[in-house]
Amino acid sequence: MEAVVLVAVATVFAIVTGMNDGGALLATGLKLPTVRPATGILALVVMVALVPLASHAVALTFVNRLATFEGPGARIAMAIAVLSALVVVTVLSAKGRPTSLTLAIVGGLTGAGLGWGLPVSAGSVALVLAFGLAAPFVGGLVGWATTRLLVQTTTSRGLAHWHRVGFGLQTVAYAANDGQKMLAVFMIAIGFQDAPLTYTSLVALLFAIGSLYGLPKAGRTLGQEIIASRPLHGVAAELASGTAVIACALAGMPVSMTQSVAGGLIGAGMAQGGGRVRWYAAVKIVVAWLLTLPASALLAGVVAFVLART
Repeated sequence: MEAVVLVAVATVFAIVTGMNDGGALLATGLKLPTVRPATGILALVVMVALVPLASHAVALTFVNRLATFEGPGARIAMAIAVLSALVVVTVLSAKGRPTSLTLAIVGGLTGAGLGWGLPVSAGSVALVLAFGLAAPFVGGLVGWATTRLLVQTTTSRGLAHWHRVGFGLQTVAYAANDGQKMLAVFMIAIGFQDAPLTYTSLVALLFAIGSLYGLPKAGRTLGQEIIASRPLHGVAAELASGTAVIACALAGMPVSMTQSVAGGLIGAGMAQGGGRVRWYAAVKIVVAWLLTLPASALLAGVVAFVLART
C-alpha cells in the first residue's frame, strides 16, 4: 500500500514539475522564433528520457546522499517530503512568489528524514546547499561575459544559431541535473537504483503533460519580469545556465535550473547596464528562494515527526 501511495505521489510530482519547469525553460528564448514551443517541449521530453540512461548521479544524490530512505516507513517519509515540497511551492506561487521546486524537494527530503528519524548526512546537505547558492551567481557571471562577447561578435543570424546551441545545452543540463528529482522519487517508490528506459520514459511523459498544461503561465516571471529582455539576453542566459548546471551535474550536485536562468538573465542585463534589471522582481524571487527550503524542511519535519510517533 505504501508503494502505491508513493507511486501516485511521484506521478503528481512529475506532472507539477513539468508545469513549474517546462515553461520557465522555454521562456528565455520566446522572443526568438528559432525554437518553437512545441519543438522545445519535445526536445526536453526526449532529453529527460535519454540523458539519465548515461548518468543519473544527481538522482542518486537525492535518494542516498541527503537522507537514507530505507527501512520501515521510509516510503511514507518520502511521500511526506514530496507533498510538503508541493505545498510550499503552491502556496508561494499563489502569493506571486514563483520559486524552485528543486530547493523545495531538498528541504522536504532533509526535514522528513530528520522528523522520521532516518540517517541524514549534514555534510551532504551542506554541500548541496553550497552548490545551490553558487549556481545562480555562476550563471550571472557567465551570462555577463557571454553577453559582452555576443555583442562584439554576433549578428542577428548568428544569434539564432547560438539560440539553438544554448537551448540544446540547456535541455541536456536540465535532464542531467534538475530534472532528475522526478526520477529520484520513482526510484524510491518502485525500488530501483538503475535508470531503465521504461521508467525514464514514464517520467518524461508525465513531465510533458505538465509542461503542456503549464506553458502559458509558468515562464512569465523569467521571460518578462526580471529584465527588459531582448533576444540577446535570453540566448546569453541559456548558454550561461546550461554551462553552470552541467558543471554541477558532473559533481552529482542537484541545483535549480530556474535559479541559474534567473542569474544568467540578471548577468546579461548587467552587462548592458544595471538599469535593465527589474530589481523588485529579482528581490521577490530571491526572497521566495530563501523561504522555500526552510519552509519545506519545517513542514516535512513536523509532519514526519508526528506520524512516526502515532
